[in-house]
Amino acid sequence: MDFNHKKIINYFFRGLLFVAPLVITFYILTLIVLFLDSLIPLPIPGLGMLIVFGFITFIGYAASMFLTRPLFDMLEGWLIKIPLVNIIYTSIKDLMSAFVGDKKKFNTPIVVKMSENLYRLGFMTQEDMGALDEPGLAAVYFPHSYNFSGNSYLVPRENVRVLKNVNSAEVMKFIVSGGVSDLTVLEKLH
Repeated sequence: MDFNHKKIINYFFRGLLFVAPLVITFYILTLIVLFLDSLIPLPIPGLGMLIVFGFITFIGYAASMFLTRPLFDMLEGWLIKIPLVNIIYTSIKDLMSAFVGDKKKFNTPIVVKMSENLYRLGFMTQEDMGALDEPGLAAVYFPHSYNFSGNSYLVPRENVRVLKNVNSAEVMKFIVSGGVSDLTVLEKLH
């Protein structure tokens, strides 16, 4: 076998491209599992995490019940009346609702015409901004590449085009990856 230094470097980077995402994903999942398991420290690994999942599921069930729903609404009403808690609680609740609630917000991928030859992918979070006395504007969320943060813009509704038959998760992955993931998303933009 003839190995020169360029081939070895190429093989190293090819291996790194496979190993690094795998190891980082495993590491992050391990941290999440260890954190959840440490919330209820028990001598049996994984039991604390199972109890946490069970408790959260039970709370979700209880909050959905006709008899207990008013109790949860009352507790939430108290939380909303506390000034600093109100901002933190409602912000986190709105963000969580955008992904897993009844009113998901990141399920309408769009392309926005920013200028003559510039378009940007995002998600429509509000179709009409009449509540701000701006009925011709839509609220659009643009995630940052390689980050889960982003910016919200109010843009003229006529510059917004809903992407039909496009998976929201794939669009989010495409944006967050800086446009380097699955290019089949781009084929559906035109």
